[in-house]
Amino acid sequence: MRSSLTRVVPLVLATALATGGAPGAVARQTNASGPATALAALADAPAARPSGTTVDGALAVAALAPAGSPTGVSDNSSAHSAAVLPAPAPAQPAGSGASEAADPWRDSIAAFVAADRAQPPQPGGVLFVGSSSIRLWDTLETEFDALPVVTRRGFGGSRMADCTRHLKQLVAPHKPRLVLVYAGDNDLAEGRSPAQVLESFIAFVDGVREALPATRIAFISIKPSPLRAALMPQAEATNALIRAYTQATPNTDYIDIYSAMLGPEGRPRAELFRDDALHLNTQGYALWKRIIAAHLN
Repeated sequence: MRSSLTRVVPLVLATALATGGAPGAVARQTNASGPATALAALADAPAARPSGTTVDGALAVAALAPAGSPTGVSDNSSAHSAAVLPAPAPAQPAGSGASEAADPWRDSIAAFVAADRAQPPQPGGVLFVGSSSIRLWDTLETEFDALPVVTRRGFGGSRMADCTRHLKQLVAPHKPRLVLVYAGDNDLAEGRSPAQVLESFIAFVDGVREALPATRIAFISIKPSPLRAALMPQAEATNALIRAYTQATPNTDYIDIYSAMLGPEGRPRAELFRDDALHLNTQGYALWKRIIAAHLN
């Protein structure tokens, strides 16, 4: 696992890229005590919050702003600019000490382990992991049947930190050439901040790199949904932070499904969702397939 200092560097670069700030100016206001401290310092860094600036992904600034403070940033990409985010919920990092008995995903993970024992995974394939948007994609393996090996490992309700916690069971046995992760949606719904989701994703990348240095990692952007329309500013901020992080991190990718799921008025396209207004229907998954397919080769 990388040291605290080297983990701060991608955070500084990601924030500078997402907000238009200068990496050097941002870095001078951080220290080597860890990513969380660096993120807190960035909240007050002028370079990280340029007042009145219009930049691609400027909503990432809101992820670093203290709760209740205006960001003063506009974003031409949607009508959700300058939003104030709620105070972050306490983070639940991987390895936080929770017992296996308290793990709500114990049965799901055990089922994955049993399936891998019954049919040992072939290395070098494409692996999808994440929450219910992956779990409910019943046709995923056949949608990409032109590829030699495609495997789905989704467990509904999971968060980015849960994917990291179970890396040993979810990713390592498959030795994939590419792992795609969809998570973060539930994190935001539970009150975590965009900065916390970014940090959980960085921990996921670190974990994959440690076990499988050559594996490429792609983040499927958090989707907008009618049920969680109030969380769109947080989703946009998270997506902007993670996009910028992947731009600064070798062998990682960001897949934007968010933009294509918005209608002309900048609201989620209801026709892409099931009756629950949260999970995708056949039309929604067809859109995902079209976008994701371009990133698989």
